[in-house]
Amino acid sequence: MMAQISAGILLHRTGTTGREVFLVHPGGPFWAKKDEAGWSIPKGLIEAGEDREAAARREFREEVGAVPPGPLTLIGEFRQSGGKIVVAYALAGDFDPGALVSNSIEIEWPPRSGRQITIPEVDRAAWFSVETARLKLHLGQRPILAAFLALV
Repeated sequence: MMAQISAGILLHRTGTTGREVFLVHPGGPFWAKKDEAGWSIPKGLIEAGEDREAAARREFREEVGAVPPGPLTLIGEFRQSGGKIVVAYALAGDFDPGALVSNSIEIEWPPRSGRQITIPEVDRAAWFSVETARLKLHLGQRPILAAFLALV
């Protein structure tokens, strides 16, 4: 079986205290109280035949509401602990976290209950310093940040 491949964008800017990165927090009851190692870059599965950059922009738009303009720079491909591969791109730009408009998804909650609930895929977004982002990012996505910092 082939690994699932996702594409995502690490949005970055120069803030008042240096480089900042834009991260999103997953919605729903499972993630509600998780903060450290609970944030992510906006990303999602690449559809069959879809261009990777187009998928990264589509996923960012679905999870956040809009994609800042500009060229994407490939950071690399990163295998997650579950086997999924994330193709990560960097994009210099800005986005107001207060303008977040995420799509909704259905999940089974509680697990194995057979009951479906609708949740926002992303419940909040924020800009973080690189130092704070190292703590906020999912463990499996921390190499994306490290590789990005090596590029810039």
